[in-house]
Amino acid sequence: MRLDKFLKVSRIIKRRSVAKEIADQGRILVNDLPAKSSTKVKAGDTLTIKFGNKTETVKINQIVETTKKSEAEDMYEIVDETYAEDF
Repeated sequence: MRLDKFLKVSRIIKRRSVAKEIADQGRILVNDLPAKSSTKVKAGDTLTIKFGNKTETVKINQIVETTKKSEAEDMYEIVDETYAEDF
């Protein structure tokens, strides 16, 4: 599955266009390598996403084409969540 579609379906990022924009800016790493929105992801991959002052690392548990909101959190688990210091 494409990275931008996974982020939307899993509801980590609400809109696919926003996921594409963030990925193409180089703010997402897949297995510690810079990723574009078209990068293919699979179960077991680790994503590191930089949102403003928050950096979130998630591990993909499963890939599902469509999902309900209540089941979306089963697609991944949060490994680490850090916040940058405010200056």
